[in-house]
Amino acid sequence: MSADPPTKHSPNGAASPPKDLVTAWQPLHSALFRSVWIATVVSNVGSWMQDVGSGWLMTSLSSSPALVALVEAADSFPVMLLALPAGALADIIDRRRLLIAVHCYLLVCAGILGVLTALGLTTIWALLGFTFALGVGNALVMPAWAAIVPELVPRAQLASAVALNSIAINVSRAIGPAIAGLIIAAMGVWPVFILNALSYIGILAVLIRWRRERRRSALPAERFISAIRVGLRFVTHTRSLQVVLIRGGAFFAFASASWALFPLIVRRELGRGPEVYGLLLTCIGAGAVIGALLLPRVRARVSRDVLVSAASILYAVAMFVLAGIREIFVLALAMVMTGAAWISILSSLQVSAQTALPSWVRARGLAAFVMVFMGGMAIGAVAWGQVATWIGIPDALSIAALGVAASVLLALKFKLGDREAPDLTPSMHWAPPVLAEEPEPDSGPVMVSIEYLVDPAKRKEFVAAMQPLGEVRRRNGAVFWQIFHDTANPTRYFECFMDESWLEHLRQHERVSAADRAIQNHAKSFLLPGTATRSSHWLADRPDSE
Repeated sequence: MSADPPTKHSPNGAASPPKDLVTAWQPLHSALFRSVWIATVVSNVGSWMQDVGSGWLMTSLSSSPALVALVEAADSFPVMLLALPAGALADIIDRRRLLIAVHCYLLVCAGILGVLTALGLTTIWALLGFTFALGVGNALVMPAWAAIVPELVPRAQLASAVALNSIAINVSRAIGPAIAGLIIAAMGVWPVFILNALSYIGILAVLIRWRRERRRSALPAERFISAIRVGLRFVTHTRSLQVVLIRGGAFFAFASASWALFPLIVRRELGRGPEVYGLLLTCIGAGAVIGALLLPRVRARVSRDVLVSAASILYAVAMFVLAGIREIFVLALAMVMTGAAWISILSSLQVSAQTALPSWVRARGLAAFVMVFMGGMAIGAVAWGQVATWIGIPDALSIAALGVAASVLLALKFKLGDREAPDLTPSMHWAPPVLAEEPEPDSGPVMVSIEYLVDPAKRKEFVAAMQPLGEVRRRNGAVFWQIFHDTANPTRYFECFMDESWLEHLRQHERVSAADRAIQNHAKSFLLPGTATRSSHWLADRPDSE
């Protein structure tokens, strides 16, 4: 996606109101998006209250940094492990029904934990077990929830919708911890868990009322294992998505130290109670809200790479402050910096991921992003908990801050870019195959050969232009791709690619996008004048089983 348009100026040189500040709120004009957004705020308030309650309860049950860090890990590991299967599910079944079922499960889990805590029956391992169970639910929700955003708003409003969802998360982060801190100080942890369970009711109400329109296909739904395999293939052949995953993974692995060790900073290093813990988390949320509101103006002036790099440096500075300063006011300012930096990085990476993904694989692609995000948080939480046990919390945070700062160097090779988002809508321009007899859906594999007669003076340019087309074939499902030239006539080329089955080949017909068509047309521009491509489909014969 390109950067937001620059601020326009009036003739006298005074800046007129930036258009971005108006369009940033445009998705809320949709009644459906507005209902989802409000329900998300309420649900996320409950989730942040749950996080505060879990972290604080663990510090009451154990003073070990490793065990306290395991709370963050128990919440993150399920997402890391299950995100890709969850993305496959969200792409092959109705996302609305999946979200309804999983939110019912989350309501039950949070409610049971609240009751056990009220009865004084929650142990260290029970807390970790229920945190893990809630993490499983979140793993199933995240890809599907992220994938429905383009269904709720027009394409032009996608960046604004992503930013508004980030604001929803961080408005709740500003409210939830403060409420949780006051409740825990006054009544204990169990009401926080119960309120989290109740917060899912609003989401369920909106989802049940939503009448989702699904894109119809004449082909049957993908099979689960095949869908996972195709999703992995798409990720491994989509450079723009790989850049997002690399940049995100490097940042989250080090940034996780702040989240994992924060409860112990407050309780052990500061010697303060849950109200201060909630207050400082509220400052993170407030900083994130401020950052989200400023993002349209900032994006209009700097590239996405500069924005992510600058935010990473700001986050590292805040980590150094958290490691060495014990004044509450200074720490509060550092937490505001943390929130602003966090939302800038997360929003920029997520928009880059969204614009790299067509609808047919969107949940699986976003699942890969979620997996890297939560995997970095989970593995980082365990690692930094151990490091803090060995060398102390301040030194562990300082080392992690250096890692966050060093991750900026990746921008030199892995650039997010600010190009215009490719048009990933299906082009449906492939002609149907010529058939003498109708193949069985599972028959195959299928080989497709395409003949090109190339201008002799443009052979090198043609071969170079075919490489991006090969990536298109692979990420759309091909298990093999190559180009060959005729030894007797070097200007005669054959492109060959293979699909697992006849059904998978037919899926390629539906997956080819307008952007893919442009790549294909560029390769054809090197053909001899007056010639056209010729394609053939070859179906493997299998001996009859006895």
